[in-house]
Amino acid sequence: MKKCLNNDVVVITGASGGIGKELAIEVAQEGGTPVLLARSGDKLRAVSDYICRTTGVDAPIYELDVSDLNAIDTTFKTIYKEVGTITALINNAGFAVFDTVIEADLIDMENMFKVNVFGTIACTKQVLPYMMTQGYGHIIFIGSVASKIPTPKASVYSATKHAVLGFANALRMELQDSPLHVSIVNPGPVRTDFFNVADKSGNYKKNVQNYMLEPAYVSKKTAQLLKKPKREINLPIWMGAGAILYQLCPTLFQKILGKHMNKK
Repeated sequence: MKKCLNNDVVVITGASGGIGKELAIEVAQEGGTPVLLARSGDKLRAVSDYICRTTGVDAPIYELDVSDLNAIDTTFKTIYKEVGTITALINNAGFAVFDTVIEADLIDMENMFKVNVFGTIACTKQVLPYMMTQGYGHIIFIGSVASKIPTPKASVYSATKHAVLGFANALRMELQDSPLHVSIVNPGPVRTDFFNVADKSGNYKKNVQNYMLEPAYVSKKTAQLLKKPKREINLPIWMGAGAILYQLCPTLFQKILGKHMNKK
């Protein structure tokens, strides 16, 4: 287990706020170099300036919309040219729009898959050849408990996170004889701006208010994986246990919690 992240270069997508921002700060505090990727240059600069001011670490920024596959290719080539080695990639970018399947907009559905799934896969493909050549590397996916326990009005979001979980697990098997690590973090609801887009009515956020996770907590647990890799962590632990119960007794689980889960 590594005591710190000295000399580690960690690329973080969706780094302009929420979990991504806290991850960048955590990496810098541990002595690593966070490389920040997100759509908003202004927000990225604010995060980078804060990190430099509070830790003395330079945090390079690159504006990137991960739904643009060509931009991903260009951006990662630039990172390798300007920054050099990438020790770890944290696929954090993602969003949701909560709605019933009947009422949901197909464009929203398509965009969720572009960002949450194809963007994640494309970023991963960019770093894999370099990591294999350098003989080390770690890819971390920020998944969701929604990949384990589907909920009403989150059918498409759940589907994207099921895809990410399946991709991470299959990739780990492909790389099992290599020096690379693959991890996935599945958090429950986290107190971030995620819900400004996902939950426009505010009903879901109101109903889960009492057990929302803080982004700093999720980022700390995620950063620990960089020092001591594990295949998967589920946050909070009781939701991970609930996911096991759901897999064993889905009908019973739905009967017990279905009404509560429908309050979106």
